[in-house]
Amino acid sequence: MKILSGIQPSGKLHIGNYFGMMKTMISHMETSELYVFIVDLHALTSVHDGQRLAQSTLEVAADFLALGLDPDKCIFWVQSDVPEVCELTWVLSTLTPMGLLERCHSYKDKVAKGITASHGLFSYPVLMAADILLYQADRVPVGKDQKQHLEVARDLAQKFNNEFGETFTIPEPAISEQTAIVPGVDGQKMSKSYDNTIPIFMGGKPLKKRIMSIQTDATPVEEPKNPDTCNLYQIFKLFANQQRVSEVHDIYVNGGAAYGYIKLELFDLISDYFNQARNKKAEFLADPAELHRILKDGAEKAREKAVVTLDIVRQRVGLRY
Repeated sequence: MKILSGIQPSGKLHIGNYFGMMKTMISHMETSELYVFIVDLHALTSVHDGQRLAQSTLEVAADFLALGLDPDKCIFWVQSDVPEVCELTWVLSTLTPMGLLERCHSYKDKVAKGITASHGLFSYPVLMAADILLYQADRVPVGKDQKQHLEVARDLAQKFNNEFGETFTIPEPAISEQTAIVPGVDGQKMSKSYDNTIPIFMGGKPLKKRIMSIQTDATPVEEPKNPDTCNLYQIFKLFANQQRVSEVHDIYVNGGAAYGYIKLELFDLISDYFNQARNKKAEFLADPAELHRILKDGAEKAREKAVVTLDIVRQRVGLRY
């Protein structure tokens, strides 16, 4: 089975990225044909600083490798290093109904949050569809907020297949209900766009300050609380063992949950959880030549797969004569 997913280098990766996509992808290395890529073309919709984007791309690569991704057990590359995706995006765009894109809520949400409206932001789902269909992915791990975009990819694959003959695999979403939406420090979905994240490799005082800023209600310590509506508890249970989660759950329900103490415990949990990976990331960033080699090798493997699909597409639509 081919499993594919990508991640944007538009800022520091956060625990929402890790639990929503990265951890899942790494877990598939031994059992699936795995495709993992850094979507720098998508990042251009919000990042207009060349040096920042280039550096962020290398940092994301180091993040993934430090967290356990093995480039020998998957195909790991940077999106823009496979130009075939841009050609497929154009072909798919000629089949994309305007109404399909106009119904996508992600565009509206991002514009409402202050991201500048652009054609790239509006047509983002078409590029995402090309990313998926180019490699004939069977399953795509996504968060709930990206499920609609995957449905666009499915619609476009079916439309192309109906008009030009069976060409694309129809991808299926893989959504973990437990980690589909990791809350940010303000209770909204954790997102770089909302500036409410807990970065994976943040440590020390900055991490402690970020965790202590997690919004909680004003319910007195001794009063019962609903853990299911508390974003602090939702983050806490991602890191604590099951026994401790049960204990804290009981404290919420029966009264006695002191948010400040739970935040301090969460700080220790996150610090310990990523400590080993933090050291590995520093080693990777100290050797950028090795990072470039890994990504170059991955891009060559990805292009070998991409050209096969694109050649078929060209023949089917008449771009071979």
